[in-house]
Amino acid sequence: MLITLPDGTKKEITFDSPEGKEIYRHSASHIMAQAVKDLFPAAKATIGPAIEDGFYYDFDFERGFTPEDLEKIEGRMSEIIKANKPFVRKEMSRADAVKLFTEMGEPYKVEIINELEADTVSLYDQGGFIDLCRGPHVPSTGYIKAFRLLSSAGAYWRGDEHNRMLQRIYGTAWADKSQLKAYLDRLEEIKRRDHRKLGKDLELFSYEEETGPGLILWHPKGAVVRRVIEDFWKAEHVKSGYELVYTPHMAKLDLWKKSGHWDFYRESMYSPMEVEGQEYEIKPMNCPFHIAIYKSKMRSYRELPIRWAELGTVYRFERSGTLHGLMRVRGFTQDDAHIFCTPAQIEDEIFKVLDFTLFVLKTFGFSDYDIYLSTQPEKSVGAQENWDRATEALKSALEKKGLNYSIDPGEGVFYGPKIDIKIKDVLGRSWQCTTVQVDFNLPERFGVEYIGEDGVAHQPIMIHRALMGSLERFFGVLIEHYAGAFPVWLSPVQAVVCTITDRQEAYAKQAVDELKAAGIRAEADIRNEKIGFKIREATLRKIPYILVVGDKESEAGTLAVRLRDGKDLGPMTRADFMERILIENNTKTDRG
Repeated sequence: MLITLPDGTKKEITFDSPEGKEIYRHSASHIMAQAVKDLFPAAKATIGPAIEDGFYYDFDFERGFTPEDLEKIEGRMSEIIKANKPFVRKEMSRADAVKLFTEMGEPYKVEIINELEADTVSLYDQGGFIDLCRGPHVPSTGYIKAFRLLSSAGAYWRGDEHNRMLQRIYGTAWADKSQLKAYLDRLEEIKRRDHRKLGKDLELFSYEEETGPGLILWHPKGAVVRRVIEDFWKAEHVKSGYELVYTPHMAKLDLWKKSGHWDFYRESMYSPMEVEGQEYEIKPMNCPFHIAIYKSKMRSYRELPIRWAELGTVYRFERSGTLHGLMRVRGFTQDDAHIFCTPAQIEDEIFKVLDFTLFVLKTFGFSDYDIYLSTQPEKSVGAQENWDRATEALKSALEKKGLNYSIDPGEGVFYGPKIDIKIKDVLGRSWQCTTVQVDFNLPERFGVEYIGEDGVAHQPIMIHRALMGSLERFFGVLIEHYAGAFPVWLSPVQAVVCTITDRQEAYAKQAVDELKAAGIRAEADIRNEKIGFKIREATLRKIPYILVVGDKESEAGTLAVRLRDGKDLGPMTRADFMERILIENNTKTDRG
């Protein structure tokens, strides 16, 4: 499509380009706004940007939009598209624009215009509907070929909870109906995999208003998966030369002032509490505690590198509107570690962390990821030469490892640059997990030292790193990645023995006892129900192995083995089945 740019020049743009998608979807948001104003004249328009895979528009309206409303809006949008009205760009003075939108009864547009510094503003007219916009847009409304309104929700004006609540309508737009269908099918698959629904259905976790939003309750089955993850994490850290530590959940406020968190991270921290006349703060990070352990005695260069790891639960303030199941919470457990090393050791340590990270992610089934090198933010502390040195060390390690990465400018933490690894799930969605951060600042703030080979005190370098990020978010990603059907080694129940009649009860219990004794997580289903019902229920619970026992199996000492996908593996001796599942446990892979 030939687009007219704001400066009047023409440019050929396809939908396949990022710029083309943005222009196409932003144009669709204008069409939606026109449809809403036609059907609900009292609605006041605010903003309507393109977003990833779609668009939205916020309206000040007396009530939320219902599914029936969305259906009507879609119908009106189709009429506007069929009319094929051109998008016509107009420019006028800021004063004239204020007058125009005041007369139109659009106070939010007036507010936006009054904040602009330019003397003139641009507007777009599509068959009589006028909206404030920089543009560009598609040539005419008829260029929008396939769209769907998806949902509506409340949203505060400018994202500030102190402002008026608006009504937001989300939509998506694509170049043709086949692309739209593929996207809608993907949304259905995402919905099917939603960790919040599966977490409830599979009895893994919950969060209750009574206990507080953003605070996760791990149910027994979810706790089993967490224990398996933690046991693997601890064992592999010990193998990799880490020592495990444990630290408190709060400390004196002065500690967080000294670390810089109180100055640079206060908006994500909770209000201090008073204990015996002194202020204490619940911890948002584990690092100051690990520094305190380091400083408990003088260290020698011979001890470095020191690698300390902790599954440390931290607490950070997140606004209620941003909370999302396990993915965004207020209390979570970081798989945290800190490495204290000499300047000469830093690159090698980062290299080892990258190796360790990729091994752990691959074990959990993630081999596709994006890597970002996040550089110095505008608000930072420490000498510039330290920032440059740390950034170069991270860059060098990535390049020597042969890993492709992108620069994420200004997204480092206030005390140093970092590497972020975003894993991709089975649907291709990215999730932030691993972070590796180099820190010259905290060792300097806390006076951390070691005695060098020259007998003089030196300042070590501190590397912060988390492989999974947080157990809560990582668990949520695992649930959606596997749609709740965890690999055998992670499944809360690995096998269920189902009896056909009451006559097999004793045999089923004996089989389960043997499986448990071998370290296999097994249950017996000896209820007075039909075997088909038991199999269906076990399948819905996503138990990897369904072991059916009737008179024939109990007499022969065997198990009729089925997989949760319905595949029949036939009869196996109990010993053969135990060998099979133990191999899967040890190798962390399903044999299918």
